[in-house]
Amino acid sequence: MRRSRSTRRLECSLCPQWPTSPAVPSTSRPSTLPVVFASTVDVMSLLRPLLLDNVPSIQESAAIALGRLANYSEELATDIVSNDILHHLVMSLSQQNRSYKKAAAYVLRSVAKHSEHLARCVINAGALESLVSCLEEFDPEVKEVAALALAYIAKHNDPTLALQVADAGAVPLLILCVQEPNVPLKRVAATAIGEIAKHSEELAHRVADTEGAIKHLALLIAHPDKQLKKQVCACLANIAKHNEELAVTVAEADIFPKILYCLKDADPQVRKNAANCIREIAKQSSELANIIVHYGGPGAIVDYLNHTTGVAKLPGIMTLGFIGGFDESLAMSIIVSEGIAPLCEAVGPGNEDHVKAAAAWSLGQLGRHSPQHAKPLCEKNVPAILLSVFINQESSEDLKNQAKRALKSIIRVCKEIDALIPLVNVAQPPIIKYVLEKCAMILEKNLQAKK
Repeated sequence: MRRSRSTRRLECSLCPQWPTSPAVPSTSRPSTLPVVFASTVDVMSLLRPLLLDNVPSIQESAAIALGRLANYSEELATDIVSNDILHHLVMSLSQQNRSYKKAAAYVLRSVAKHSEHLARCVINAGALESLVSCLEEFDPEVKEVAALALAYIAKHNDPTLALQVADAGAVPLLILCVQEPNVPLKRVAATAIGEIAKHSEELAHRVADTEGAIKHLALLIAHPDKQLKKQVCACLANIAKHNEELAVTVAEADIFPKILYCLKDADPQVRKNAANCIREIAKQSSELANIIVHYGGPGAIVDYLNHTTGVAKLPGIMTLGFIGGFDESLAMSIIVSEGIAPLCEAVGPGNEDHVKAAAAWSLGQLGRHSPQHAKPLCEKNVPAILLSVFINQESSEDLKNQAKRALKSIIRVCKEIDALIPLVNVAQPPIIKYVLEKCAMILEKNLQAKK
């Protein structure tokens, strides 16, 4: 179904990766002129009576104007609240035509997006019941704008806002919206579900326990629309991250190997969100890690790291560490998949310290199990790389700690004297003790090495 021009104008991104309509002013632009104009002319008092005009087109135009003002800055959104305009909008949501409903929901979304306080003001005005009822409308564009408003309310850090959205009965209707043929509606509904589920186990369980919720979301992983795929992957990650039970529910919805294919998607945000989802599943248990390995996950993650730069590497790095940390066989699957090289590259120059710290941690997880695991790391000169990071004065404290722990765990099981000797000349007191003790142990048992 073709979307109307007014709806396209009203669309705005909830997530940074969504395209922002040029018709809606961005809050990043200088807001001095609209704020001064609105306060000088008292625009709110002029627009408010127009919402009650007998001509529907005037009502709609007034609502759109208020929405644009609220979208522009938090100060103007606060003015709308203080002028008691929200109650008029909420009352008319259940009475007016679909065009006005879209405009009114746009105002509510534009107000709620700025802060927890304004989102709560929208709730206190009685907007939740009206917005949820809009999800039952026949017109998919009305559903879309209402779902976006609910997503903006739920996205704030205060979990009680998302809880109130869920208590209003939004989740089952959002799941039905995901099943609609309208792609923009699917996107917004998946986003709203993810924003609700991210806050707590309780809310994530309410989503997962809704009949068909995970199954219908999982089916969309293979959808050709890249924007929809990135929202679905983010939504599933927000559900799986809370505990093992939820992660199992997501994994059993046949997302593998489809989500691994997303790691090769042309869109970088799809790749990153897919990697985030895999990480959230992998960290929960060895059984889930085994499922990922069974479907070729290590190779796919290694390939992802080889074709990714910067902070986007982080979920892939953490996934390798989580999988490799559970047991020897899982760690060896990472090593066999040539996972050491991209981790070494991530520890090297050109990456941010928190990325380096994650890579150092993952290397320690791979090498700590046995001499057979430490040997390939030593062959890649990992101990020397970790030591250089540890002694670097510019390294952060967290990076130094992670490098130290990884180095100690590898040295503890290492039997390669050739990999330890170069460390003796440069190692500092916290490390040199472990290096010398391990060298003595190896030499005591290895006559060939003594010679």
